[in-house]
Amino acid sequence: MSRLGSLGARLYRGEVGYDFVGKRMIWYGLSILITITAIVGLAVRGLTMGIEFEGGAVFTTPKTSLSVAKVQEDAEKASGHDVIVQELGNGGMRIQISGLDTATATPVQDALAKDLDVPADKINAELVGPSWGEQIANKAWTGLAIFMVLVVIYLAIAFEWRMAVAALIALIHDLTITVGVYALVGFEVTPGTVIGLLTILGYSLYDTVVVFDGLKEGSKDITKQTRWTYSEIANRSLNGTLVRSINTTIVALLPVAGLLFIGGGVLGAGMLNDISLSLFVGLAAGAYSSIFIATPLVADLKERDPQMKALKKRVLAKRAAAAAKGESAEGSDRSDGSDEPQDRVEGEAAPAGAVVGQRPADRGPRGRGKPSGKRR
Repeated sequence: MSRLGSLGARLYRGEVGYDFVGKRMIWYGLSILITITAIVGLAVRGLTMGIEFEGGAVFTTPKTSLSVAKVQEDAEKASGHDVIVQELGNGGMRIQISGLDTATATPVQDALAKDLDVPADKINAELVGPSWGEQIANKAWTGLAIFMVLVVIYLAIAFEWRMAVAALIALIHDLTITVGVYALVGFEVTPGTVIGLLTILGYSLYDTVVVFDGLKEGSKDITKQTRWTYSEIANRSLNGTLVRSINTTIVALLPVAGLLFIGGGVLGAGMLNDISLSLFVGLAAGAYSSIFIATPLVADLKERDPQMKALKKRVLAKRAAAAAKGESAEGSDRSDGSDEPQDRVEGEAAPAGAVVGQRPADRGPRGRGKPSGKRR
């Protein structure tokens, strides 16, 4: 078995772990800082909306020897608007100009044909009205709202309302970061961006639901025991699925990174940039929120329950009593003739966040010279 697989098995059995829930204030502070940065970037720079939302024209030219900078300069001079130019694989140019209508598009097309020294009918022109973009935006917001409502209802029924609230906050966290990155980077918001944003919601929920399912199983009849608090059981569930969450996230990020850095950066495919950036940022934010935000939030909300408060008091009181008993009995003979501490109960894992060492070596019979208790 590989080291990663061995670590995953030890995490699942509770033999080793990291106290994610116990250090939740660190993750909350980090998330608040990232979210504030995203909101400030969104407020200061704003989103660069594509022509699908603002309206405008897209001109596709045949192969030309002019550079992208030269074509952009000529297009801005002819239109009087900001222009985005992308070189296509066949040597042609894609010229995107926002704010153009039918009356102004034709003169711009003629001017481009003259500058490029090609016939005007060889330049393909596509006009997009702002009303169409507004309809697309409204439908996207409607779909997002319906998705959020359905997610909350489902999680409240399948698990409980606290988990539904935590998952909703994690989703809003992921969307805010993704949109903020779009504002800071300056990528255009296109229908591909909207598709990417809606897609990452499912990825963001996947790891969260897996952890919640393990937490639901682990917390059954939790009030009937005095070994673990709810936060510790939540942390054990999170550690048990940690390696799987990391593996699935890396596997999902690799092809998306290929789309973003190779397809968008090297090949210059605009649509790939739009959808791959939202997927890349959203997947990374979703993995982070499922580990550091959603489960700690559930533990915070659950610990406010009177039953969980009473359980925590009983657990802490039992541990304090056991610690006090161990101190008073230190150095004294035990009833079984051994002055060493008892072994941990088989199958019992260490407290959340603790790293468990190896079990003590076999100490031999506890009562030297004493009968084993078997009768012949």
